[in-house]
Amino acid sequence: MKMCIACGMPMKTQKDFAMGDEKKDYCIYCARPDGTMQSYEEKLESMTGFIIKTQGLDEKVARKASSGMLAKLPAWKE
Repeated sequence: MKMCIACGMPMKTQKDFAMGDEKKDYCIYCARPDGTMQSYEEKLESMTGFIIKTQGLDEKVARKASSGMLAKLPAWKE
């Protein structure tokens, strides 16, 4: 099973991949409408919002948690 290089989500089925393309290394949640991968800032914003929504954390805390998680993923190592 492949994991998204940008957010770490397991991509189990074809629908989990960006544009349904199993050759892509990133998931549907990390893709822009045209199928390209979101930038670091776009991903940071969406992940921060997701953490606020699902865990109820303060924005500053959620942003710090998001940046810590993203730093461990292949897409954002550099």
